[in-house]
Amino acid sequence: MADFGAVGRADASAERIPVAVLISGRGSNMAALVAAAQADDCPYRVVLVAANDPDAGGLAIARTAGIATFALSHKGMARAAFDAVLDAEIRRAGAEWIALAGYMRLLSPSFIAGWTGRIVNIHPSLLPLYKGLDTHARAIAAGDTEGGCSVHIVTPELDDGPVVAQARVPILPGDTPDTLAARVLPAEHALYPKTLAELVRA
Repeated sequence: MADFGAVGRADASAERIPVAVLISGRGSNMAALVAAAQADDCPYRVVLVAANDPDAGGLAIARTAGIATFALSHKGMARAAFDAVLDAEIRRAGAEWIALAGYMRLLSPSFIAGWTGRIVNIHPSLLPLYKGLDTHARAIAAGDTEGGCSVHIVTPELDDGPVVAQARVPILPGDTPDTLAARVLPAEHALYPKTLAELVRA
C-alpha cells in the first residue's frame, strides 16, 4: 500500500528553504537548528554542515542526522582561497541561507558579499555590547545585571550587522563566565531556530 503521507512529507521538505550551517566545534547551536527542522511546520531544512576543523565534534551529530558534511582545515590557506572552496561547497549543496553556529573564523568580504543579507550568526552577548570573544567575562567585569545572546545579520565588520532578535538572561551574584555561559546557552538554543525560521519566511 502506498504511503501518501510519506509522499506529502517529502514534498513539504523539498519546499523548505535550504540552509547551510558552519561550525568549528561541538555544534550545539547547529544541533538545535537541526532538531527544530524536524518539525512539520519548520520553513527551513539543513542541507549541509561545514567545518573549518575536520575534528569538529558537531560533524558527527550532523552525520548521525543524515545531513551532508564538509570539513577542511583552513590552516595554510589564504582566507580568500579557503572561503572560495567553502562557497563552492555551500552552493553545490543548494543552500540559500547560511547560519553560523560557533564558526570561529572571520569570513572574507568577498564571501559575505556573495550572500548579502542571507548569513546569520548567533553571538553570546547583548549586541552591540561585547563584540568578539570573552563576552561573559566582560559582562561580569562591567557589573552588568543581564547577559544574553543576539542573532544578527553578518556583515564584513565583526559582530556588527543588524540585530534581528535577542534573549536576555540575568547575571547572578557570584556568577563566573562558565556559569553565565551555561545559563545563556539554552537561551541560544531556543532563540536561534525561531529567529532563523522567521527570517527565511520573510
